[in-house]
Amino acid sequence: MTKEALMSLQHSESVVAQMAATIFAGLVQKGELASTNEDAVIAKSVTIAIKMAQHVDKHIKSDEEWLKKGV
Repeated sequence: MTKEALMSLQHSESVVAQMAATIFAGLVQKGELASTNEDAVIAKSVTIAIKMAQHVDKHIKSDEEWLKKGV
């Protein structure tokens, strides 16, 4: 029997996870994945995705960040 993983990701977490998956796919296509370094390539993908998300968050403000609550 397979082990099930239950997750409840927030929207921002799911966005970063999707970014990481896209980056991971690119690294696989580039030939960076081997049977011995899967965890390292996953970590690299997530690290790059987080860095990208933080960069975007620093430079772009959403409506919720600009508008005052209750107005």
